[in-house]
Amino acid sequence: MALVSFSPSLSLPCAAPAAPSSFHPLASLPSSSPPRGGGGGRRRAPAAASPATCSGRHEGRWRTGVSSFSFLPSLFSGNNNKEKDREKAERLKEELLAAIGPLDRGANATPEDKERVEKIVQQLEEVSPVKETLKSDLLNGKWELLYTTSESILQPKRPKLLRPFGTIYQAINTDTLRAQNMETWPYFNQVTANLVPLNSRRVAIPIKAPGSGKGELEITYLDEELRASRGDKGNLFILKMIDPTYRVPL
Repeated sequence: MALVSFSPSLSLPCAAPAAPSSFHPLASLPSSSPPRGGGGGRRRAPAAASPATCSGRHEGRWRTGVSSFSFLPSLFSGNNNKEKDREKAERLKEELLAAIGPLDRGANATPEDKERVEKIVQQLEEVSPVKETLKSDLLNGKWELLYTTSESILQPKRPKLLRPFGTIYQAINTDTLRAQNMETWPYFNQVTANLVPLNSRRVAIPIKAPGSGKGELEITYLDEELRASRGDKGNLFILKMIDPTYRVPL
């Protein structure tokens, strides 16, 4: 890696002349002492710094140089955190799908089941890869409802044969700000509405029905496969992507 290799053109610090310092091993030798051994009275030129000396000096300077890159771990830690969030999200999604699988979209959920699902979803919302969900193209398309706490959808007080037991879809297009709810067997109801953004995660949904004003929906978790939304009455909705190319009729 470039961070730990020396460039051939790099000028090593020990080659540059420098005044003697208290830690230099040659500083303790008197400059007037005659050289021992042969060579006459001619003063012998100082020997080149030994590898150990040069290495020691470089080592000190290299340590100083490394400290100047102390900001690098903070750059990589962001990527590590994102990877950990992705791994956590995948684990929580598997746990969530296993929890809601036997619950018939929530119609068979006990209070304990609802509490368990709620705890998983809260953890999942904390690691959502998309924070401004209404600005994401991942929201566009047709979604299948997997689970909800909305009694108006589940109709738990009706006999089971009169409840909506076919697939229920919701489609959203952010470019046209249109939404569509579609029930299949046995009612085959469809409702379309215009969306009114309230912030980057929440929309108002005007409902054209007697005695109704508007509902609100906040998209709290979003990725390519799964979406979690919360209504203004506290209801939870879990949906999976079916067709990202679907367009809501204008």
